[in-house]
Amino acid sequence: MGLFEHVEKDISFIGKKYMGLKDKEISYLLTPKNIVRFEANGFEGYRVQFNNDLGPFKGGIRFHQEVDESEVKSLAFWMVIKCALNNVPFGGGKGGVNVNPKNFSEKEYEELSRAVVRALKNDIGVDKDIPAPDVYTNSQVMAWMRDEYEKIFGKQEPGVVTGKPIELGGSKGRSESTSQGGIYVLKEVLKREGIKDPRIGIEGFGNAGMNAAKILRNQRYKVVCVSDSTGAVYNKRGLDISKLIKYKQAKGKFENYEEDTVIKKEDLIEQDLDVLIPAAMAESINKDNAHKVKAKIILELANGPLTKEADDILKDKALIIPDILANSGGVIVSYFEWIQNKTGEYWTEEEVQNKLKEKILGTLKELYNEQEKDVSMRITAYKKGIRKVLKAAKLRGAL
Repeated sequence: MGLFEHVEKDISFIGKKYMGLKDKEISYLLTPKNIVRFEANGFEGYRVQFNNDLGPFKGGIRFHQEVDESEVKSLAFWMVIKCALNNVPFGGGKGGVNVNPKNFSEKEYEELSRAVVRALKNDIGVDKDIPAPDVYTNSQVMAWMRDEYEKIFGKQEPGVVTGKPIELGGSKGRSESTSQGGIYVLKEVLKREGIKDPRIGIEGFGNAGMNAAKILRNQRYKVVCVSDSTGAVYNKRGLDISKLIKYKQAKGKFENYEEDTVIKKEDLIEQDLDVLIPAAMAESINKDNAHKVKAKIILELANGPLTKEADDILKDKALIIPDILANSGGVIVSYFEWIQNKTGEYWTEEEVQNKLKEKILGTLKELYNEQEKDVSMRITAYKKGIRKVLKAAKLRGAL
């Protein structure tokens, strides 16, 4: 079963059981407006423009060997709900190229990035569809994409992508915004739950996981375990995150790290943790391993890290902070970047952080206020986002 089939099943269940939605409303929610299939330098790619009732399509572009249409559709749908939930005036989109770029030279990376823009030149635009970084894409990729778009159309258009370098119209605070937003939420939840000095484990040490570890270290939280695709590093007294980052950047993997205990990457989730932060790929926690999780709080920095079966196993054991809230800092600050590009007025780091904190904690407060007894935060968040999308569709006359 493809990832989007799981999404369809979940949304149908939520829509019927918790919201009393009609079949045509569920069908509308789950039907993409447009799917663009393209080829870039011989590699297959997709751009799914799912829904734009609330604003232009918005979402990252990833380069990864497991990219397929079902995955990209799922990610685009989640972006629709994420923007609606957080009152960000964007719709949802997502892009991906099926390629393993790990051994790419910088020139190959640039050529692929520019080829993607040439393939999508008529499908993206500052008020139409705005790409951003994702798995194995970054601010440099966005710089190349902006440049290619401007060469094609012969005009300056900084807002055509977000997540750019500061020098090319990027926003301060954007590179770590996904993680920072999640940590703002986590700190508030820890306070509400009365948990002090939590033991934290982070699954995945890419952009989101590494930035989360740095932010937590700087705020004197104890990160006891982190993993990458080759292994996990554990120290019950807390890891030296600075050393780990230097090692990872130099060696590319944890499997031979000698400063702390190296364990199998899959063993991270069963450690004695208070907080588990899945920050890797979708469905990493599933029916086969969910029963091993001991954490009291799960912060979903990755998109869709828990399967429906895992969610059912864990929902009564742990407080799950869903991805559509936990990792929404990225699109919130992308929105801030887009505003800055449109107005030509750029904000300080402090202004960005204050606005991000206010917006994401405002959403969390609304969820706490709206949450009904025996209804999870995930269901509450979906209900809130779905209601807003359907209301916009009805006002437009689409439903």
